[in-house]
Amino acid sequence: MNREHILTINAGSSSIKFAVYQIAASQFAASQFAEYQGDDSMRVGISGTLDRIGKDETRLTFRSQDHARSHTVECQASDHADAIDFLMDWFESEKVSADVAAVGHRIVHATPLAHPEVVTPELLDELYRDCSFAPQHLVNELAIVQACRRRMPDVPQVLCFDSSFHHTMPRVASTLAIPRRYQSKGIKRYGYHGLSYTYLMQELRRLGDPAASEGRVILAHLGNGASMAAVLDGKCIDTSMGFTPAAGLPMGSRSGDLDPGLFSYMVQREGLKPEEFFRMANHESGLLGISETSSDMRDLLAIESTDVRAAEAIDVFCYQAKKLIGAYAAALGGLDTLVFSGGIGERSPEVRARICASLKFLGIALNDQCNSKNECLISDTPSSVNVRVIPTDEQIVIANSVADVVKRLHSQSDARTASLFPTPSQRQGTES
Repeated sequence: MNREHILTINAGSSSIKFAVYQIAASQFAASQFAEYQGDDSMRVGISGTLDRIGKDETRLTFRSQDHARSHTVECQASDHADAIDFLMDWFESEKVSADVAAVGHRIVHATPLAHPEVVTPELLDELYRDCSFAPQHLVNELAIVQACRRRMPDVPQVLCFDSSFHHTMPRVASTLAIPRRYQSKGIKRYGYHGLSYTYLMQELRRLGDPAASEGRVILAHLGNGASMAAVLDGKCIDTSMGFTPAAGLPMGSRSGDLDPGLFSYMVQREGLKPEEFFRMANHESGLLGISETSSDMRDLLAIESTDVRAAEAIDVFCYQAKKLIGAYAAALGGLDTLVFSGGIGERSPEVRARICASLKFLGIALNDQCNSKNECLISDTPSSVNVRVIPTDEQIVIANSVADVVKRLHSQSDARTASLFPTPSQRQGTES
């Protein structure tokens, strides 16, 4: 069977996750590109991570889906542009690049765009002007997009925006309480982790959870970056990240919500410059800042019994998470399903248990055995709320979005060809 490849790229601050999907060429001509349900229409060929970018011992770790190959390659990459060039060379050596039909990129950007967009010079110019929205993400992401355009100039580059999922939020949730004149400049709460939330809602529907379509759902993406979203009848009504990804819950090295008066205090009393305050809030705070040890929850759990700073960092994280669940339950008018995802949400039974321990008043009760095994459904039988653990997959959401865009481009191309070269019956109809 003839197949095409879709390359998906998900860049972090010091890593690049990628996956190469094989998709039947016939799917591009389908009237509606179906969401991935685990069938043969789309499957991963190779996936991997290039991590520790800009540090010593940058490494590429990859595996094939059939587990026939798994390997780690050492490389040198001083920045994301170097890293993607290395990755492109590797793709060529693996004979992948020649068959790539399109490349999909996760873009962390506050944008009114509700759907994936094909890269154009005008769109790139707009994004470069807006790098202040999420500078620690967007600058690296755009460097990767430009590198891919240089190496694959004839291949469409498709941008998938992380804030699109939250466009259904009502104004009462997206409006910031600052002078109204700033609304015309696009300053409001946008939200992020949208690709992850899109996947989680698709999985809830696949699992047959009725709350995915008609019900009250809280999605908790808890990892180095952490956020939550409240979803009512399949539509997002609120989320914890705001104008930038630094808002909301405390994270690995991000502070989460801060009193705005703290900025002027730190500038006047501590002599911090604006860029130093930004670095503090985004790279030196959160779990790392409180513990003075690590931004990794696993490290903190391992030492909490002997290090009060680590224990306090965990307590703050769990307290803010449970407080937000309570707030979103109020916004939703109750709760039917709670979903944990992200690195911490998927793999830390201890954190899930601590967050849920005082939420029995909402009808949440965990099954300790199921929770300890990270099973899909971890709520106990008496629980009126389904509590689930769902490993997220942003890559497949990007791949599906890209395939849909490519299908549309093919359809438009076919329509243009048909207008230039009409069939005899079409010509006869026009002449009559």
